[in-house]
Amino acid sequence: MEVARVTSKGQITIPRDIRGKMNIKQGDKIVFFEDNGKCFFQNSASIAIKTLEDFQKLMKGEAKKAGFTEPEDVEKYIKSIRKEKKK
Repeated sequence: MEVARVTSKGQITIPRDIRGKMNIKQGDKIVFFEDNGKCFFQNSASIAIKTLEDFQKLMKGEAKKAGFTEPEDVEKYIKSIRKEKKK
């Protein structure tokens, strides 16, 4: 267990070992959340990666269902939508 002191501004220093284990670097953003009276924190970069991976899993096979067979098909579709919105 690690201990950190809270400053008058509500700031804490995350202990070095914890920063290393959580891959937290200077400038990173930390997300805090509460569950059943317990507080947790996580490096926001790890959440973004997980969210992207989840999104990719959800989208798997959708391009084929929509009739896209080549990457250029998606580009053409986007351009056609943009033209419609300009009208």
